[in-house]
Amino acid sequence: MPDPADPPVLSGEDLETWSSLATVLEWLPAALDAQLQRDAELSHFEYGILFALDDAPDRTLRMSVLAGYANSSLSRLSRAVARLESRAWVRRAPDPADGRYTLASLTDLGAEKLHEATPGHVRTVHRLVLDPLTQAQARQLRDISRRITRAMRDDEGWTPSSARARPDDGARQPR
Repeated sequence: MPDPADPPVLSGEDLETWSSLATVLEWLPAALDAQLQRDAELSHFEYGILFALDDAPDRTLRMSVLAGYANSSLSRLSRAVARLESRAWVRRAPDPADGRYTLASLTDLGAEKLHEATPGHVRTVHRLVLDPLTQAQARQLRDISRRITRAMRDDEGWTPSSARARPDDGARQPR
């Protein structure tokens, strides 16, 4: 029986599994950012904002909802949305239903930018994540990712509307 005074240790297969995942967690965001910056002058975070707005009813979400989807503070989200506003890709306005909230809306120019950026991003997601896996492994990755997400939080975060409509079919495009 382990001594409770001994600190827990990662070793063997547990350490190999964790170090593999930790490497992906470090390397993948940088690779996604690099491609989007090079090809579309967007960060992956900004792309995710545009994508979530494009998928929302009327291409509009409350900033607080968008922050929750992005796992972001309102201040970080506000700075990113300000950058997108300066390019006329997003606009903010008080929520007419409750002026305490601010709405973020995707503009037509923002939708064009998103649709221009998406093919290169999708190719990168395929090359780095989906193509190296079999279909069975991709389903396992999705299931594993959902389990890890549920272990961190009760909510499941943002889900594309197509996945909400057909939970077994997955998203229409990678985020």
